Amino acid sequence: MTGTEAPTAFRLAYVPGVTPSKWVRIWHERVPGVPLVLRPVAAAQVLGVLRDREADAGFVRLPVDGDDLSAIPLYTETTVVVAPKDHVVTAVDEVSAEELADEVVLHPLDDTLGWQRPPGLPALQRPATTADAVELVAAGVGLLVVPQSLARLHHRRDLTYRPLIGAPESRVALSWPQDATTERVETFIGIVRGRTVNSSRGRPANPPAKPASGSGRGGSGRGGSGTGKAEGRSAAKNRRATSGRPERGRRGKPRRRS
Repeated sequence: MTGTEAPTAFRLAYVPGVTPSKWVRIWHERVPGVPLVLRPVAAAQVLGVLRDREADAGFVRLPVDGDDLSAIPLYTETTVVVAPKDHVVTAVDEVSAEELADEVVLHPLDDTLGWQRPPGLPALQRPATTADAVELVAAGVGLLVVPQSLARLHHRRDLTYRPLIGAPESRVALSWPQDATTERVETFIGIVRGRTVNSSRGRPANPPAKPASGSGRGGSGRGGSGTGKAEGRSAAKNRRATSGRPERGRRGKPRRRS
């Protein structure tokens, strides 16, 4: 790459509800020379984006079908029921699926919980998106069951939510093409897993070049090794001069230095 060419960016996809800002910040700190480009993708499309190599990695919702994609589960979200603030379910701290038996519960086409049918009574039609379903909840048409992050994403002043027990949960994972586990992908995996910058897999994808040690014949080969030994002996003399006495072994005799 010449000096006029920009470095290739690391492309990161993410589904609605996932907030990648913390990991992105750490990436910029550790790999400042490689831009990170975020790409929001619908949950139903993100696996296709990874398979088509339109992103290097992505935050997805499990399950990940097929053997061509690797995935690392990260966390499990709380499932909640979204309701108007004056609805009866807001009077309790949590709701059971059985308590929704007489309520209309919306089931959008982009549902991420993976069940065949949510609890309660079905609506006449399925909303196209979660955002559409939230609008219907605000209009008093029914309730909505989603992962908590989606309830926060589509927050409205006139709506609230409560944890729903006895319902499926959504698991978020980091996924990438199995045959494209590049050094940059490994670096991002290390960031997501909380590895430090000094760990073997947490080092930057493009670490800065180390400055040359010494000059002339001392920079490499036998000359370099001899220079290191001379510096070590000089440092040892300085320590003895500072302490005023040689470092002694267990028998009180000066310890030989290599």
